[in-house]
Amino acid sequence: MRYLLIPLLAWALAQGSKHIFHLMGRNRRVFNKNPRSSLLLSGGMPSAHAATMVALAATIGLYDGVDTVQFAISSWLAMIIIYDAVMVRFSSGQQGDTLNQLLDEQKSTLPRIRVAHGHTPIEVAAGIILGIFVAIVVFFATK
Repeated sequence: MRYLLIPLLAWALAQGSKHIFHLMGRNRRVFNKNPRSSLLLSGGMPSAHAATMVALAATIGLYDGVDTVQFAISSWLAMIIIYDAVMVRFSSGQQGDTLNQLLDEQKSTLPRIRVAHGHTPIEVAAGIILGIFVAIVVFFATK
């Protein structure tokens, strides 16, 4: 059960902290008009994708060891998801913003597209740190 709960906790903390960063004025692109609707949106500080996957890999490493197949698989999945968040989804988010800007400039009657933003390297680094921190804290608190 800990393999589900610890990553879930890391995800919840990451998603919840996006609201704090928004209130501080640093995360405006995640929250458009309604901050409540952003609970499941991607992008912003910190990366919940990175926090969740790194928390899973760290949990497996702490409880089962780093020389297990489970740790290897979770680590590779974490790296793939982190790469996707920074490179692929961030780029497609920028493209979506540009398309919406063009629609606005042309006063198009077409609806604006919904854009899912990826992450900057800083947002991913914060998610990685959060994921490791959550896994370590829970590991030592439950020992």
